Amino acid sequence: MKRNPIVIIIAGVLILVFGLLLFVYQVRKSEVAVVTFFGKTDRVKTEPGPGWRLPWPIENVYKLDQRIQNFEGKFEETKLPDQNILLVLTYVGWRISDPKEFFPKFAGGSIEEAEKALEGLVRSAKNEVAGQHPLADFISADEKQMKFSQIEKEIEDRVQQQVKEHHYGLEIKFVQIKKIGLPESNTQTVFDRMTSERQKYISKIQSEGEEAATKIKSAANRQSAEMIADADAQALQIKGQGEAEAIKSLAILQQNPELANFNMKISALEQLLKEKSTLILDQSTPPLDLLQGPKPATGAPSK
Repeated sequence: MKRNPIVIIIAGVLILVFGLLLFVYQVRKSEVAVVTFFGKTDRVKTEPGPGWRLPWPIENVYKLDQRIQNFEGKFEETKLPDQNILLVLTYVGWRISDPKEFFPKFAGGSIEEAEKALEGLVRSAKNEVAGQHPLADFISADEKQMKFSQIEKEIEDRVQQQVKEHHYGLEIKFVQIKKIGLPESNTQTVFDRMTSERQKYISKIQSEGEEAATKIKSAANRQSAEMIADADAQALQIKGQGEAEAIKSLAILQQNPELANFNMKISALEQLLKEKSTLILDQSTPPLDLLQGPKPATGAPSK
């Protein structure tokens, strides 16, 4: 019986595909493959691309996601050293760092099993770290007093240390405090304490402001006194110079009484005529007698 070539080609392709499925596996960029030999870890393929294997059940391939995994802990109560109770919710990021250690620890590389183990470690580290920090490090009216970043780093370091001790083959990338809260029984007490802290903060600012104002006022008064003293000294100096000049003028006037009399009349006339005014006076009344012109000399012949 003559067979159809198309059927033979299709059968050959199917056999090839089936063979590839038995002997070849593919690894993506975000994955790592763990190959087991009769159930025991034999080798790990970390580079993306195809890989060769023996058919099942001799060898089996398990693909693990190497991207950062995220999970949240439980919103649980934590007791602080100042006897306050705080509700804390943590947010954790981790990734597989050593597939050979990770795979046998968690039921064939189960992400869910790994996060269950991590949740217990994070809870223990969170309670241990929180037990060393008062409530003011979490909740405070003064932002500088809060130590969120420090507390998160302490929790992360403790969890990472425990992960290494248990040889979990994973790495903690970050631990963050996502949410904090207060039990209803403690809320009013905490608010009252925060109000008291805020009032202390306000009093401190007011005290510093009053102290600064006193310093500014004192400096201004000192500067004002110095300026007044300088002005008085300059005034005395000018007055002295004026008196010296007056003495010189007086000496000249003493030598010429007529000139002195004339100057006095001129000054009086300037004062009278300083503003617009109408005066009815006898021309012989000093200093208006100056308006009559010079008197003729005694003994001179009249015209």
